[in-house]
Amino acid sequence: MAEEKAKEGAVEEAPGKEIGKISHFFGHINVAVIELTSTMKNGDKIRIKGHSTDFEQPVDSMQIDHKGVDTAKKGQSIGMKVSDKCREGDIVYKVE
Repeated sequence: MAEEKAKEGAVEEAPGKEIGKISHFFGHINVAVIELTSTMKNGDKIRIKGHSTDFEQPVDSMQIDHKGVDTAKKGQSIGMKVSDKCREGDIVYKVE
């Protein structure tokens, strides 16, 4: 039975390591606020996944208190421009 599902492509691989969650989304400027549970830095590739959201993008720039940063640590909230619409509660993963 599991072999049949694998053949059909029904088994989805893990999207990556969970590193945060969307706490707010400003749709008019496409900026997401991410509460981090792990470190994130410029150059990382992330995947934002939720009920009706699923896209990947590189981390080009982040801001903390309206100041650009290269690295953000666990427990910090960052703002970043996103390439697609996302929603509060969507999970942010770091992908390889």
